[in-house]
Amino acid sequence: MSRDDIPSPLQSGWTRPLGRTGLQVSAICAGGGVLGSVPQIFGYEVSTDAASSLLSALFESPISFLDTSNGYAGGESEKRIGAALSARGGVPESFVVATKVDGRDGDYSGQRVRTSITESFDRLGMSSFPVLYLHDPEYYPDVDFFAPGGAVDALVAAREDGRAEHLGVATGSIELAHRFLDTGEFEVLLMHSRYTLVDRSADELYDRAAAEGVGVVNAAVLGAGVLSCPQQDHTLYGYLPIKDGLLEAARRMEGAAAAEGIPLSTLAIQFSLRDSRIASTAIGFSKASRIAQTLEALDVEVPQHLWDRIEELVPPRELWLH
Repeated sequence: MSRDDIPSPLQSGWTRPLGRTGLQVSAICAGGGVLGSVPQIFGYEVSTDAASSLLSALFESPISFLDTSNGYAGGESEKRIGAALSARGGVPESFVVATKVDGRDGDYSGQRVRTSITESFDRLGMSSFPVLYLHDPEYYPDVDFFAPGGAVDALVAAREDGRAEHLGVATGSIELAHRFLDTGEFEVLLMHSRYTLVDRSADELYDRAAAEGVGVVNAAVLGAGVLSCPQQDHTLYGYLPIKDGLLEAARRMEGAAAAEGIPLSTLAIQFSLRDSRIASTAIGFSKASRIAQTLEALDVEVPQHLWDRIEELVPPRELWLH
């Protein structure tokens, strides 16, 4: 598939191979972070009923890839997904549910990884995970993830005994992503905020992943609102204080998009989907109507001159997260 093709559910390319794993996933992955309701991060509550309705709609939609984590909302995201799966009698056919192990209270030992896996099994009602990520290692700078008996060894053991089919790393650190890929044990990479309209930090990393057959899941392409509502007073991008020049670039991009009658969020989503290195683009959904809106954005025709203008407006490298 060329970078100029935008797949939609009725087109070839909607379902893609997840690197060398052998799994097939939809071009859109439903991110489960918001499902557990984390108003301090996302700015609004998501009720249990709203999450249930969303998950019911998701399972009936063309999206067949769902991502969550042990640590999302203290496990509430997994609990709600598990309840929805139980109500359906299990994971739908050809549907991929991925989760992540998380450290806790400074502990990211091999034992903590094993405990995290058990907690996720209990919440989700699953006995094996198609993809199991190691999540947010950058927040544990004093942990040696690669030490004998440490977190990486515990994940490899989980794969060997069938608790996980494939291993991934989910991080916002380019440096750590390379270190985990260096082990040869990780088949999937989930990177957030580093490959968007305004930040291209992960470009070389994605080249490496594609060359090595590592499946790439590109997350946070809307920049937590920076690339959907840039006129608001955003203080964060990628969970870090936003740089003025980056927000200004997003606002200029919005002006260029508006001149063509196209929402900036549509460009932000299509930008990721048109890249053949990316297997799936993770987008957080908080209500069922957002699923249809996102899928409709894939059918919007974007003229090449607008893409060219967007590239002219990309902020300089020093404003990227790296």
